[in-house]
Amino acid sequence: MHRVLGMLLLMDVPVLAVAAWMGVDWLANTQIAYVTSALVMGASMFSYARMVRHRLAAGAIPDVDDREMIDRIDDPHGLYEEEAPAEPEAPATAETIKAAIQEEKARRKEHRRSLGATLRDSRAAMSFYRLGAYGVLIFGFFYLRGHHLLHPIPYLIGLSLPIAVIVGTLMLRKEAE
Repeated sequence: MHRVLGMLLLMDVPVLAVAAWMGVDWLANTQIAYVTSALVMGASMFSYARMVRHRLAAGAIPDVDDREMIDRIDDPHGLYEEEAPAEPEAPATAETIKAAIQEEKARRKEHRRSLGATLRDSRAAMSFYRLGAYGVLIFGFFYLRGHHLLHPIPYLIGLSLPIAVIVGTLMLRKEAE
């Protein structure tokens, strides 16, 4: 996290220099967008990391080495299995189609998520950190718009740069490991 924060600050220096050279409007747009986008990304990373830590501590996340479960998720219908069916299937009749539909409906009901599970998983998406960061982003946008300073190009540049910096930093860190 410290490396990401350092890279965000380091990459803001050239953005500041170019925006100052382009004018006060560019400076205001890029900096408000850059800071608020970085806040949103940081809050998202923090809230999801916190959710994963809590779920790991509670034992809700299964062991990653369970290859059978991963294979079931990757290929739920057995399309990539090496074994071919021994005998050809009989032509479908109305009864077999109805039975297959009923079986699929029963399987879907079995895998239906409860309200509690949905709320537990959406806790990170609705965390106070993320909602606060999005509030600051919206406030910054309306501040620029209300003072007739909003210019879409520098604002979009400022919004996209923290995303690129964070993704690039994380990818470089992963390559180094």
